Amino acid sequence: MTHDQPDPRRWKALAVSLSAGFMGLLDVSIVNVALPSMQSGLGASAGAVQWVVSGYALAFGLTLVAGGRLGDALGRRTMFLVSLGGFVLTSALAGMATDTTTLIVARLLQGACAGLLNPQNSGLIQDLFRGPERGRAFGLLGACIGVSTAVGPVLGGVIIALFGAEHGWRWVFYVNLPIGLVALAFAVRLLPADRRRPARVRDEIDVVGALLLGLAVLCVLFPLVQFENDGLARFWWLFPLAVVLGWVFVRWERHTVHKGRSPLLDTRLFTETPGYSSGAAIGAAYFCGFTGVFVVLSMFFQTGQGYTALESGLVVTPFALASALAAGLAGRAVARFGRRMTILGLCLVAGGFTVAGVLALTAPETWLGAWVALPLAVAGLGGGMVISPNTTMTLENVRGEMAGVAGAVLQTGQRIGTAIGAALLVAAFHVVAAEAGGRAGLAVALACAVALVLVALGLAVRERRG
Repeated sequence: MTHDQPDPRRWKALAVSLSAGFMGLLDVSIVNVALPSMQSGLGASAGAVQWVVSGYALAFGLTLVAGGRLGDALGRRTMFLVSLGGFVLTSALAGMATDTTTLIVARLLQGACAGLLNPQNSGLIQDLFRGPERGRAFGLLGACIGVSTAVGPVLGGVIIALFGAEHGWRWVFYVNLPIGLVALAFAVRLLPADRRRPARVRDEIDVVGALLLGLAVLCVLFPLVQFENDGLARFWWLFPLAVVLGWVFVRWERHTVHKGRSPLLDTRLFTETPGYSSGAAIGAAYFCGFTGVFVVLSMFFQTGQGYTALESGLVVTPFALASALAAGLAGRAVARFGRRMTILGLCLVAGGFTVAGVLALTAPETWLGAWVALPLAVAGLGGGMVISPNTTMTLENVRGEMAGVAGAVLQTGQRIGTAIGAALLVAAFHVVAAEAGGRAGLAVALACAVALVLVALGLAVRERRG
């Protein structure tokens, strides 16, 4: 097979890589509904088990860009196999944990493996696909990202219902083992061999840049993931420190390029790649608006309405199903409609959340979940039209040698947006619910989500006009 000849196994290889990536993204949200089960099974405090969620999110966000750069330098297949193997191993360790400390350590390691794994997906797409096929492949990647976020609470609820409150949380992790091992076996057979000769880490990996960027991302994420433990009040000073570290990082990367060495993140990605900066900003703003909605809905229906984890998850199932359907179609149509599709999708998301907020205040108590689920399905259709096309348009012009880092930076923005949005929406829910009741709190949280989605819409409109 020549360099210009498409790999005949490319679609099978994509299915394997997306299956593994889906697992890593799913573990961001699937654990939320299992927290009460963990408290019951381990006899742990609420603050301790919250780190099971926070630690994974932190480690995931911190390793994304480094994982993308390692894939670009050392080879996607190598990094995919190593990080997927690590993810399976740490999933088993988390499931077998007998105390909270072991579980938190396992989740930190699991999140790091997921962060190293996920950038390989966008890199493999750049390597394996060309022309309209690349748009379809990126469409499937966008669907994977969007659906995994929404479907996590549903699957978590099903697992807890099947295996019981005391031990159900263990199977949230054990379910990764058969899927991961099968994906690993197929990856060995189907992923193309690395074209680049493995390089020495000290020659190809910008260790100083990795440390600077990691510290900057940590300073942003840590106060946010600790929000419910008064993190913003106690660690606000980390935000200005993040700005300083970010400035130093950019200066270091420019210095690295000037010296003819390989940077962790070539800043020319933002200045010389058409559509990348605006697409990354749209993605971060959208994730800021939509992911926190699922956290608030879970809190409202489980604590305020007495729903089980499964019943709460079923409320957002229409969003997940509609998003999956729309994402598949949008991936095929993005070449024709471009940014117009993203704009339409954002309008549908904002409209769906608005109607859901109105129904949260006005719908009868009986079947409230079903009433809210209907407009969430409309929002899901819009969501599938946002993530999938935006991912395609953001990454389609990226040069192959920067594909891993480009995908990683895009996902880092999404992870930061997720943390910011969850903190804002949960804060709005708690403050209003304490004064005016849970239904009012849900309505205000949804209104905040709409405002954030409108920011993404404004960015999309601006890019189209520009």
